[in-house]
Amino acid sequence: MAPKLSDSVQGLRAAGNQSFRNGQFGEAAALYSRALQLMQAQGSSDLEEESVLYSNRAACYLKDGNCRDCIKDCTSALALVPFSMKPLLRRASAYEALEKYPLAYVDYKTVLQIDDSVKAALEGINRMTGALMDSLGPEWRLKLPSIPLVPVSAQKRWDSLPPENRKEKAKSKSKETTTAKNKVPSAGDVERARVLKEEGNELVKKGNHKKAIEKYSESLSFSNLESATYSNRALCYLVLKQYKEAVKDCTEALKLDGKNVKAFYRRAQAYKALKDYKSSFADISSLLQIEPRNGPAQKLKQEVNQKLN
Repeated sequence: MAPKLSDSVQGLRAAGNQSFRNGQFGEAAALYSRALQLMQAQGSSDLEEESVLYSNRAACYLKDGNCRDCIKDCTSALALVPFSMKPLLRRASAYEALEKYPLAYVDYKTVLQIDDSVKAALEGINRMTGALMDSLGPEWRLKLPSIPLVPVSAQKRWDSLPPENRKEKAKSKSKETTTAKNKVPSAGDVERARVLKEEGNELVKKGNHKKAIEKYSESLSFSNLESATYSNRALCYLVLKQYKEAVKDCTEALKLDGKNVKAFYRRAQAYKALKDYKSSFADISSLLQIEPRNGPAQKLKQEVNQKLN
């Protein structure tokens, strides 16, 4: 004989959902618990269903302020179905409420790897960045736990596309990753680009120029409207003696900001290293028109002038 609706896993989950919508969070949690017990008694192997039940019960705990049990259930849900957004967001909120800001930051950051348009995660990253800066100081990023790398298969933005559009999306994403030329960045993209640029700046201060290049490149894949990101990456290329790449980045920086003094100076340095002294002299001259008393530029001009003569 088939079980009554209220005694089936699906029926208990549906009743729990209704109780949750009615604001009866304790009752909803009890119904989800009954559904989980029934699954275990039946020996069910439906991992997605079990994960959803844990995540739903976690939402009840979060609403009631029971953050520790929320975290426990979210962790159980993620063990069954890794990189599920709802338990990640709920766990992040619980960590934040408990002032465990590094762990909240990691979960919010993981969500943005899955879908970079999730407003709750973007806002959470902003809050956590401020809180971590206040509590841990300017080197807070060095004190974070490692952020897991989300596989492409878990990125929900692909799942929302019909199959016929996925190939076109892949082409588009490839273009964005390499140049971002045709992309109009959203507010979320701009914020992610800013955070990544700051991470690159911190790596430069530590002398890790190769890793900094990766951060600046990732930043530019989200928004290519920041002149300083190009000129900062150019500095890294200069240090690594990749002079042609430095020239290219400075040129891009100057397209965005024709008075970017650092871009003129770094391109002049790169041209000098490439023995293109005329181009180097021209850049220094342009820089000195903007800042006539720039000491390093005056010194570089003398050095280049000697090469020309």
